[in-house]
Amino acid sequence: MEARQYLENIKSRLISSSVIAAFTIVEELDFGDRGYFRARVTLSNDDFLEIAEYFKIMENIVTTTRYRYQWMDCDRSNLRKRWDNVPHFPNLPNFPHHIHVESEENVISGDSLSIQELLDILEQELEF
Repeated sequence: MEARQYLENIKSRLISSSVIAAFTIVEELDFGDRGYFRARVTLSNDDFLEIAEYFKIMENIVTTTRYRYQWMDCDRSNLRKRWDNVPHFPNLPNFPHHIHVESEENVISGDSLSIQELLDILEQELEF
């Protein structure tokens, strides 16, 4: 797999996901064996989601290297969750992966997460 194909897979998933109402690509970079994707998304419940992911590809395996996925209410004034791996909570298990839940101060341990895995989570949380 090359970055181009992975980026196309992300866009296809955004188009086909039942929890995505609309999205705008902010930036997309393809360096063959690595890349970057950033988009602003309107969810089916009118909430806002911003996604940003750097990734690399080695031996046909995609690895997310840096990410930040921020889910906010429709007014963009209240945080629902933010998943990221900025290394600023070294005492949490699975450092640097963590999740901010409903506030910047409420932080729990997280796991490494790709855009595809994030969409799986959102589809479970938002499907009725």
